Amino acid sequence: MASNKLTENPELRFATVLAHAAALPGVRINREAYLRQALSRHCPEEQIAHAIEETPAAAGIPLDLLDKVATDSIRYETAKVSALSAAAGAPGLLFIAATVPADLAQYFGHVLRIAQKLAYLYSWPDLFSGDEPDDATKGVLTLFVGVMFGVQSANTAVGKVAGLISEQVAKTLPKQALTKGVIYPMVKKVAGYLGIEMTKQTFAKGVSKAIPLVGAVISGGLTLATFLPMAKRLKKHLAGLDLSRPSTVTVLRTETVKDA
Repeated sequence: MASNKLTENPELRFATVLAHAAALPGVRINREAYLRQALSRHCPEEQIAHAIEETPAAAGIPLDLLDKVATDSIRYETAKVSALSAAAGAPGLLFIAATVPADLAQYFGHVLRIAQKLAYLYSWPDLFSGDEPDDATKGVLTLFVGVMFGVQSANTAVGKVAGLISEQVAKTLPKQALTKGVIYPMVKKVAGYLGIEMTKQTFAKGVSKAIPLVGAVISGGLTLATFLPMAKRLKKHLAGLDLSRPSTVTVLRTETVKDA
């Protein structure tokens, strides 16, 4: 019965895969450790510390530098997920029932990894406040994946969330808006769309794995052809938001101090 519900409810299907992917070892990105490692070759220690304590935008790190670091992270995650996908495609038809679910989980695990990395570079707050992702985190990750899949409503929703973070000069996600407020229905709509697209992707990956060794080449190539443009799409959208711009953050902070 549970299996039938997953098949019939695309929103639930995506939510289940998202939860499984988020629970995989190595998927959660430590914001402080990542920013320190990613910026260490480009920024002085004082500026890195400021970026960690506040945001890269508040630390005055130029957007073109953040774009370069983001591109490096995208290349790293793309190479890693493509190699793993190719390895999963090697066994062929005999093991297809086992390899496709595993490949799907690790694929979305890397989708979540790059989404977190890009978010932290472009001045989003820590997405994981505890051991398990809460509903707000699941909501914003769903929207990020939606942007990666080219869902226009996800672009709009991410822009609204970024606006709320800027307005509140917040170091946390706007949980009320993401779980009960105006953005929540958009999250549900995006999750439903992603559940449908995910079913199509599972089928495509299954077909690519039907022939041993040849399936590895096709599977790895298919992953490369989908993951790279998706990551670039999210990078472009996050970089274009006011939240990533140093001047906007500085003005907001100044106005907040004056009002106080």
